Amino acid sequence: MQANYSHRFQHYHNVITLVAVDNFIVSARKYRPATFESVVGQQHITNTLKNAIKNNQLAQAFLFCGPRGVGKTTCARILAKTINCENLQPNGEACGNCHSCQSFQNGNSFNIHELDAASNNSVDDIRSLIEQVRIPPQGVRYKIYIIDEVHMLSQAAFNAFLKTLEEPPHYAIFILATTEKHKILPTILSRCQIFDFNRIRVEDMATHLASIAQKENITYEADGLHIIAQKADGGLRDALSMFDQIVSFSGGNITYRSVIDNLNILDYDYYFNITDRLLNGDNAKTLLLFDEILSRGFDGAHFISGLSEHFRNLLVGKDQLTLKLLEVSEGIKTKYLQQSTAASVSFLLSAMNIANQCDLSYKLSKNQRLQVELTLLKMCNLLSVFNLATTPLTAMSSAEGQLKKKPDSAGLTPDNEAKTTQEVPVMSEPAVPYQAAKAIPVAETPPVVVAPVATMPKIAIPRSSTTTAIPSLKDMGKVVEALVEEEDPYLKGDAREQYTIEQFSQCWSDFAAKMKAEGKKNALTIFTSNPPKLLSPNNYEIIVENKVQESHFREERPNLHNFLRSTLKNYDIEVSSRIDEKEVVKRPYTASEKFMYMANKNPALVDLKNKFNLDFD
Repeated sequence: MQANYSHRFQHYHNVITLVAVDNFIVSARKYRPATFESVVGQQHITNTLKNAIKNNQLAQAFLFCGPRGVGKTTCARILAKTINCENLQPNGEACGNCHSCQSFQNGNSFNIHELDAASNNSVDDIRSLIEQVRIPPQGVRYKIYIIDEVHMLSQAAFNAFLKTLEEPPHYAIFILATTEKHKILPTILSRCQIFDFNRIRVEDMATHLASIAQKENITYEADGLHIIAQKADGGLRDALSMFDQIVSFSGGNITYRSVIDNLNILDYDYYFNITDRLLNGDNAKTLLLFDEILSRGFDGAHFISGLSEHFRNLLVGKDQLTLKLLEVSEGIKTKYLQQSTAASVSFLLSAMNIANQCDLSYKLSKNQRLQVELTLLKMCNLLSVFNLATTPLTAMSSAEGQLKKKPDSAGLTPDNEAKTTQEVPVMSEPAVPYQAAKAIPVAETPPVVVAPVATMPKIAIPRSSTTTAIPSLKDMGKVVEALVEEEDPYLKGDAREQYTIEQFSQCWSDFAAKMKAEGKKNALTIFTSNPPKLLSPNNYEIIVENKVQESHFREERPNLHNFLRSTLKNYDIEVSSRIDEKEVVKRPYTASEKFMYMANKNPALVDLKNKFNLDFD
């Protein structure tokens, strides 16, 4: 019987010993900084706090604010321990060996109190805290109160805490920490010394992870630690949590491949490969690579966001001054520098703009995959559009010369060639044809002017057995508009034939009828309401009522001049406009206004109204 109990006792003892030995502590707690020097990425705050302690210039209340996992609560605890240290070091750090430091590290200090405002946010919790403030510290100089997530306090709790925070006892120091400073009352903020914590840089975070891996005898690759640091988005606690997760996943060997597989991150190689295919204009391979990315379970929005970041890194890598903005490892940075030489700045800016538009409209699209594929196809054809936009005008003029030089090669005479030129349909606005009317013979009736083929840019579409890069009609239209805007909108000629006023009036009416047929109602009223006045030979003036009509007239003036000059065969004709602002006559509207209007004409109405005590109805 006794042996049985002894056996059971030994078994339980072994179990307890095994649990005690194998008790795992996460890295975020195990390697939590205990001194100001060990805090990562917040030197501007730790140096200020150390100098304040050494110079005995401590504020009555501190407010630590910033994103999660950057060291706010950690710095608050280090500050509380260092303030009461009995053997302060020359560099402003706590000794860690005195009674005050030991009691704090063991968690049984009576002079440092922590309050979680997320779960203790009522007025009664703050009143209890105020009652504790009245008790002086024991054996040390200060009594410190750390309130975490202080923005969670209710409005009434803030008001109850306000007076104590403004005039605390000389031995009380409050350290408040929050991630949302905008939710704290301005009256609280004005009573605190505010410290804004920064997001931790990727390089600092990767270096810290490497030091922990060395202490834990974990093998690692620098690229893998950089991926963890980038994924953490400035929060060291998140980075340490992912570090522990990947250590368990990889069995203590952190590699680049194990990190991207465990964290479900799209590999850099995909972005480098798809950018190469975009620069080559390979539509088919680009779509196939995107299909492979989707088959691996990645979301289209995640892909397009990463592609925008990739283009941004390529743009940053094109200049030595901005090269420091690349927060990647040295191996990945080398790849960015190599690919940035192959991509032009115009391509990167246009591709980033297209990707940004896709990112904005992705969630609203019913066919999200098609949205991304259309974006990739636009990027594939960017270089074709650039080549079209940079086609020199000399090439077009030489092409025109070749047509005139060899008319017989196509079996056409010069007369037939002119006819053929007029019959070719051209996509252009109604106002454009007047800019190229030199090749059109002048007729007595309003001519139907079409732009010759030689004035339009020749669109070269690359032919291939596998892919065909076709520039969009929108981009082609912009190129044509840019070329058209450089030309003079007015016709030139030497004809100076005489004409009568009746002929001019008839030609004016014909142009008005032409505008009516084209549906230009706003400008039509200008040409039908007031006939033009002759100021001097060939110089006319038309009266418009306001600036809006003047703007419409200026838009139609090139068309009007071209029509009049070509029809009347006189290129000295000029028509100008002048605004004649008419005074607006105020008409009586209300009953009293109507009565005063009539009374001004017949004063006897006032006597009649007063005599019979009449009123308006």
